[in-house]
Parts: sequence; C-alpha cells; structure tokens
Amino acid sequence: MVAISTSVTASSTPTPKDVRSLGINPNHWYAVARSSEVVDQPRAVVLWGDAIVLFRDAAGEIQALEDRCPHRQVKLSQGEVTDGQMECIYHGWRFDAAGHCTHVPYLAANQKLPTCKIKTYPVQERDGFVWLFPGDRDRLATKAIQPLSLPEWDHLNYIATVSVIEVAAHYSFLIENLMDMYHGRLHDDYQAWAEPVLAELDSTPERVDVLYNAQSYYRIDKIWSVSQLFFPSLRRLHPEELRVSYAYPNWVSTLGQDFKICCLFCPVSPTQTRAYLIHFTSLQAFHRLHKLPVAFRRWIKNSLFGAAQKMLDGLVEQDVLMLEQEQAAYCKDPAYKGPELNRALISVQELIRQQASEATARD
Repeated sequence: MVAISTSVTASSTPTPKDVRSLGINPNHWYAVARSSEVVDQPRAVVLWGDAIVLFRDAAGEIQALEDRCPHRQVKLSQGEVTDGQMECIYHGWRFDAAGHCTHVPYLAANQKLPTCKIKTYPVQERDGFVWLFPGDRDRLATKAIQPLSLPEWDHLNYIATVSVIEVAAHYSFLIENLMDMYHGRLHDDYQAWAEPVLAELDSTPERVDVLYNAQSYYRIDKIWSVSQLFFPSLRRLHPEELRVSYAYPNWVSTLGQDFKICCLFCPVSPTQTRAYLIHFTSLQAFHRLHKLPVAFRRWIKNSLFGAAQKMLDGLVEQDVLMLEQEQAAYCKDPAYKGPELNRALISVQELIRQQASEATARD
C-alpha cells in the first residue's frame, strides 16, 4: 500500500498524469457481468461512466445497448425483454440488438416508426463472463483483440470460487493492492502465503509481470488436501513461487501449481471500481480422479464451486477497507505523494499512464 503521511502540502491540485485521475483504455475487453447474471431480464452495468443494458435476444445471445431510451431519456434497463428486444417501461417503445426502434404500441396508421438509434457495444460470452468492448471497432477488427482467457473456468480439474469487489476507489488503488504481496499481515488466517521477496520484475507497454519467492500455506497433493481451505490448522508452510501479473486491464496470479487467482476489472468511475475476483483450486495432482467418468467429475466440480468463498470474501472485505481509506486520503490532498518501496507498483503506475495516453492519443 502507498504510505499516508500526516503532513499536508500546500497544493490540493492533482499533478500532471496523476494516476488517480486517469481513465481507462477503452480498446480492451472488460468483464461487466457473469453469464448467469443475464438470464430473462435486462441487467444494468456501468463501465467508466457509460450506462449499458445487457439482455438476451430471441436466440439467447447476449446483446448490449446504451441504457437510454431516446424517447424520454429514461433507463431501458428498468423495462423488460419482449420477443428478444428491449422494451422501455415508460411508453413501451421497443429496440432491437442493432439499436433501432422496432415497435411503438400507440403508433397511428399514418405515422412512421421513429428513425432514432441508440448506441450498441460489441459483446461476447466467454468462460462464464460477459465481456464488453467500449473502444474503437476498427481497431478491434484489425488487431483481433481478445478477452483474457480463463480456460480453468470450464476445465474439470479446477474448482472455482467468485467474489465480487465493490470499492469506492479509483481502479489504480485496487491493482496496486493486488500486485503488492507485502501486505499479508492484514489478512491473518485468510492469507495463502508468507515471507514474500520480490525476485524478478518485467515490464512492457501491455503488462507487468512479477515473481515473488514466498512460502505457501497450502499443498494440494491429496484428495483431502482441499480441506485446507476450511481448516487453517492443516496448513504447513513450504517454498513456492508466487507470480502476479497486471495484464492490462486485468490481474492474474499463481501460487505454485495449486492455485490461480484472477481479477477482472470493470472500472465504474474515477472513485468507484467493480471487479470479479476468481479463485481456482487445481485438482491436476489427482491422477486417479482424471480416470473417472466425465459426468462424475463435472458433478464434483459443480458441487465444490465456491469452496474458497469464506477465504475470498474475507480477503476482499479487509482490502476494501484499506482501499477506501487510501481514496479518502487522496481526495483530501491529491498532491501528496507518499514514499513507495515496492518497485512493482511503480511499474504498475507507469503502465496505467501508458495505456491512458494511448487512449487519449486516439481520441
């Protein structure tokens, strides 16, 4: 975490390229919802100030429109899905996946449908999540930009747990927290590792990769080993590599071969961030399990979904408390810059600046 001093500088104006005031680079895919959260009713989401409504069309495919009826400017997400189209709750105007008005219930015989059109967004379902691309569509096509891959989501050898992060803070505070392995003392029994030492740091314009040499409390090498998630007394320290990566705009971490954690970012505003924290427990070491019928292995995977919920939710609750204090301190004195000793976080801030500059250059 960035240290906060009791001293106060005279200026309260953010410095140029202040990372806490920078926006997102829209030319990436952002996870805005879980697939299971978009069923038969519309779902409202916000991505960096853009209000968006998600819904399923008649074929069951996810669609994304600007969350605004062009008639009276009310939210389409307050309406309902009718015949695979969004129907406004106010006057019943209906809009298809292309954003065109297709129906007005009181349209007279001598009237034509309004030619108004609302904004649409590229959207896709992948690995259990709904991904939305808010940027340049030409760049999306030419660069073949893809969402972060989560092959473990459907793989039978991985048990998933998902925790939603809702924090009143700029997204930079959250990614710095996730890349900083030196705040383990905050988490007590929830912490999976100890004694981290930054060993390697690699930075590019697209990502920051860090290797910490650490001690892990977990070893998932026997079928009963999963119980370590529930009973701290069963955990024993042993050396493991702890790798963390800021693969903009998301975060990925692995602890040895047993655990992988991802954080999918959906920045809402300069002072609000939503994210999905996903914990995968590997069953790769259980070779006999791999020989069992697929249906039985899928039952095991589904039955153990959320096995790490208590641990994950506990980590989130503790971190959110710290992040919101950091944001409050920043709002009080934006010009103050505390000393930072973790060089990984300096690289993270530089990556945020690079990505924000890239987005600004194309505006």
